[in-house]
Amino acid sequence: MQFVKNISQKKLIDVLGKCWMTHDGMWFFHCLQEFGIEATNRINKSAIQSLAPIEINRMKHVLGIEKNIENFDEFKLFFMEASKLMVPDFMNVSFNFPEKNRMTWDFNQGKCFAYRGIKKLGAIDKYECGVLFRIRCWLEALEIDNKFDPEIDKCSMHVNGTCTGEIHLF
Repeated sequence: MQFVKNISQKKLIDVLGKCWMTHDGMWFFHCLQEFGIEATNRINKSAIQSLAPIEINRMKHVLGIEKNIENFDEFKLFFMEASKLMVPDFMNVSFNFPEKNRMTWDFNQGKCFAYRGIKKLGAIDKYECGVLFRIRCWLEALEIDNKFDPEIDKCSMHVNGTCTGEIHLF
């Protein structure tokens, strides 16, 4: 047996993230079975929207940020550190900042965890992306105006065969 104190930070974040996503997936599955995809999408987005400010406050607290994030450089540093906690490797996404006030995302080809899971459930045709919606809600919780390109709605991996884009930050 291995003691928790001897487990690497990366492994702890990974297992906690997997538990979080498994709960999220099971919640989505049971809601889908009970209410159908339209209601599940709506409820999922409502849950994400109400959770995002709580997540942001917790991330700011654990990272020792006591004030509002006021500029791009502060946001970039915050997001890079927060994503180490909230976006484990198994999610198969990378975020980059190619220039000021611009952030990009790129899911590894066909390996988006949500895409794979919702596809297995047979609901991918009508699934509305909760993953990028969560990022949008984080930005709103931080009071950062933004524009996604492409706009997020249906699963881009399903519709376009890829999920990549950029977020303009204002």
